[in-house]
Amino acid sequence: MNVLLLGSGGREHALAWKLAQSGRIEKLWAAPGNPGIGEHAELVAIDIADHRAVIDFCLRHSIGFVVIGPEAPLVAGLADNLRTMGVGVFGPNRLPAQLEGSKGFTKDLCAREKIPTAGYQRVESLDGALAALEDFDLPVVVKADGLAAGKGVTVAMSHEEAEEAVRAIFAEAGASAVIEEFLEGEEASLFVLTDGTHLVPFGSAQDHKRVGDGDTGPNTGGMGAYSPARVLTPALEREAIETIVRPTIEALARQGAPYSGVLYAGLMLTKQGPKLIEYNARFGDPECQVLMARLEGDLFEWMLAADKGTLGGKGEPVFSADTALCVVMAAKGYPGTPETGGAIQGVAHAPAVFQAGTRLEGGTLVASGGRVLAAVGVGPDVRAAQAAAYAQVDAIDFPTGFCRRDIGWREVAREGS
Repeated sequence: MNVLLLGSGGREHALAWKLAQSGRIEKLWAAPGNPGIGEHAELVAIDIADHRAVIDFCLRHSIGFVVIGPEAPLVAGLADNLRTMGVGVFGPNRLPAQLEGSKGFTKDLCAREKIPTAGYQRVESLDGALAALEDFDLPVVVKADGLAAGKGVTVAMSHEEAEEAVRAIFAEAGASAVIEEFLEGEEASLFVLTDGTHLVPFGSAQDHKRVGDGDTGPNTGGMGAYSPARVLTPALEREAIETIVRPTIEALARQGAPYSGVLYAGLMLTKQGPKLIEYNARFGDPECQVLMARLEGDLFEWMLAADKGTLGGKGEPVFSADTALCVVMAAKGYPGTPETGGAIQGVAHAPAVFQAGTRLEGGTLVASGGRVLAAVGVGPDVRAAQAAAYAQVDAIDFPTGFCRRDIGWREVAREGS
C-alpha cells in the first residue's frame, strides 16, 4: 500500500522512521516533511491545510492510507474529507477532534459524563472572564479555548497574573477561554488507540513543558520526555482508562461521532485519583519519539486496525521494558522568537536524533523553527537512557541552540531513593 504521512516535526520524523520498517508499505511519501523525514520517505511539497491538494495527490499517486501527524488538519476536518474519497486515515474526524480543538467542548463532555477533571467555567468575554476569576482560589489555570501548540495555558500564581492572561487571550477577536481550578499532583501522559468501539493502551510518558532546568520559565511545546511513566502504575492506568478514557470514547460513539486514531490523555495524579487535564487528538511531541523508540512490531498494522474497526481482535501492543528518554534541542529565543538559520553539524554522528525545525541550505543543515532536534536515548533505567540521550546531544554542534540538562530528573531521583 502507498502511504502519505502529513507533517514536518519531530513527531512525524519518528513516525516516518517507524512506518518505514513496515512490510505492508510499498511506498512512503511525506508532506511537507523535513530533511530527516526525507531519509525514510519521498518528500512532496503540499500545503497540508489545502485539503483539495492533499486529496488530489492521493488520487494521482494511488495513496491508500494517510497518517495525519499534527492537530490542525484534524480539527479542520481533513480526515472526514479523505474518508469521503475512500482513503484510509489514521486520525479522528473533525467533530471528535474537538477534544483537542476546543477545551470547552472537552470540559462540557466531562461534566455530562461525570469524568473526573478540574472544576471550570467557560468564558466568552473579557468582562465575563474577569468576573469568573473571583470564583477561583489561587493558583488558577487560564486556558485559551483553541489550538495553541501547547503554549496557551497560564498557571497564575496571583490575581494580577491571571488578569494579564485573560486580557492577552481576549485581545484577539472572537476569543474564548476556560478558567479552571488548579490540580495538585504529578502529571502523566496516557496514550490509547481506538477504533471508536475498542481501545488498547498504547504507552505512557512524562514530558517537561517548562523551558528551563528545574521546570522554570514559560511553557513550551515540550522540552523532553521519557517513557514509560512509572508513576502511572498499572492500577492507576486501569483507573484512568475506565473512569476517563472509555467514558469519553463511548460518549462520542453515542453522539454518532466515533473517535478513530490515537487519543492522548494528559492526566494529573491527584490524591483523589487520576483527573483529566486535557486531551490531544494525536501523538504528542516529544512523547511520540520515546513511544516509537520502545514500540515493538509493526506500527502500520495498528494504524490500519484503528481505521478499519478491527482493534478488538489484535490483543495489546508490545513495548520494550527499557526506558526511552528524549531531549529537545531548541533554537535560542524559543518559546518566543527563535533564532533561525543557525548551522547544525554532527547529526550524522548522532543516529538516534529526530529532526523537527530543520531545512537544508546549500547542503548545510540549519535551524528553521523553535524546536529543532530531539535526541533519544534508550537504556534499562532512566539514568542510563538519560546518559545515552545526552551523549547524542553532546555529539551535535549547534551553537545557536540550547536544551535542558535535567530531562528525567523526577524519575532519576526516584530511582536513586
